[in-house]
Amino acid sequence: MKKVILLIMIAIIFTSIQTEKKINQDYKDQDFVILGFPANNYFKQEPGTNEKIAEFCRINYGVTFPKFSKISVIGKNLHPHYEYLTFKRSGHEFDGKISWNFDRSLILKDRKIINRFDSKVQPENVKIMNTIEEASRN
Repeated sequence: MKKVILLIMIAIIFTSIQTEKKINQDYKDQDFVILGFPANNYFKQEPGTNEKIAEFCRINYGVTFPKFSKISVIGKNLHPHYEYLTFKRSGHEFDGKISWNFDRSLILKDRKIINRFDSKVQPENVKIMNTIEEASRN
């Protein structure tokens, strides 16, 4: 398992996926991986099947980072990963609701959450890049 994981709630309609792909390529040899979790919770921006989502990402964006089955990141069907990421009782300081598609959580393999960035923070933002670099070195 990679040492540093950037967990992203993805929607193919949101085009920062190209930058996420580049980050994954740039850091792949530094014990880093992006894991993409499609979700259809916000304005139905991810309506396709798991197969269609994977095909769209591969054909249109050349995405190679792992993408998982569609999940729910809010509400009564909240996926356990996102329950851990969003609820204070999980014992980390980066809790709170997922704000929108492409919310990102930077996690170490021991499940320690070291930062969380909402979708307003662009993937190439210096804070994200510095956090990835620092976590990869330690």
